Amino acid sequence: MKSKTNAKTWPDAKGYFGDYGGRYVPDTLMAPLIELEKAFEELSGKEAFWEEFATVLKTFVGRETPLQYARRLSEHLKGAKIYLKREDLAHTGAHKINNAIGQILVAKHMGKTRIIAETGAGQHGVATATAAAQYGLKCVVYMGADDMARQEMNVFRMRLLGAEVVAVNSGSRTLKDAVSEAMRDWVANIADTHYLLGSALGPHPYPRMVRDFQSVIGIEAREQILAAEKRLPDSIIACVGGGSNAIGIFSAFVGDEKTVLIGVEAGGTAIKPGQHAARFSGGTPGIFQGMKTYFLQNADGQAENTHSISAGLDYTAVGPEHSLLHDIKRAKYMSVSDDEAAAAFHLLARTEGIIPALESSHAIAMACKIAPKAGSTHLMIINLSGRGDKDIGIIQKYDGGKK
Repeated sequence: MKSKTNAKTWPDAKGYFGDYGGRYVPDTLMAPLIELEKAFEELSGKEAFWEEFATVLKTFVGRETPLQYARRLSEHLKGAKIYLKREDLAHTGAHKINNAIGQILVAKHMGKTRIIAETGAGQHGVATATAAAQYGLKCVVYMGADDMARQEMNVFRMRLLGAEVVAVNSGSRTLKDAVSEAMRDWVANIADTHYLLGSALGPHPYPRMVRDFQSVIGIEAREQILAAEKRLPDSIIACVGGGSNAIGIFSAFVGDEKTVLIGVEAGGTAIKPGQHAARFSGGTPGIFQGMKTYFLQNADGQAENTHSISAGLDYTAVGPEHSLLHDIKRAKYMSVSDDEAAAAFHLLARTEGIIPALESSHAIAMACKIAPKAGSTHLMIINLSGRGDKDIGIIQKYDGGKK
């Protein structure tokens, strides 16, 4: 398998997706980023590397994941014919493992013996700890203290896998602060450490590298929908936090102008400062955590706090490729509220026997708005990015508070 997407020719040599992306980091991080870029460029040109990646995805991760016709959900919504790309069935329960395996292979090639990562909902942390255990590498995961409290099961899973989980008590005690702490660790330990960034964001080459590893989702989905329906979908819906699951499935369809790409952000409780994480509804372009992109900032350029029922979408910025797709109007970005996501969580469980991650529930919730109006000839794919075992406690408390 060689990485291939149907995307335009971006990023450029400096890591820009149009006006977005780049590498805005202190001098201490330039050397390791250049080292990483060179290693990835070398490996990505070798068929043997992609064959090794594909073999591990097949034998360890369990790919390819199914594209399932969601018959009862489609019948319930009385509109579009809906398919689910079942990333929840990948090992560890989410799409995150695809990128974790890819970056671990790069890190091993570079001779790194220690892996660090950030995590929000814990799925990237679990995937990183899993991949590190598989290859015998030391692993440290940074996680916001508030996220640790609402994702206790994933914290325990990471520790079972041998990872050290470090609580981040600064700032909003969520994902953006975990990213900052991981970067500080990397600066101090660049000789033996690889920072396994979990989403398609941050300084170059991460947005491209993560997209390329996650493009397996779109490559599979494209082949599967053509086999099932003999045509491409009319729309694809995916949740967007940092944006890796969305860019992974979008990448194979960007060149197909008739396929509408829809990214779904966290609307939280209201589109007001501190109450949501919808960067395209309340954010503006700027420099944040090593990249130029849309992020939620105040009049002084300081990052605003965010909120979402979903820890994985509770992030201040969005990946730079999504910023470009937004500006050129190739993708639409909308948001759904906590209440809508929670309702979609229950709906998918009761119609399809699938308990989705709260992140994925945002995509389901948007489909609930679009599908009934689309008509029976409309073909839709929802990227079901993860399963909801980790979110059962959150939903229990959320439902209890609504009664």
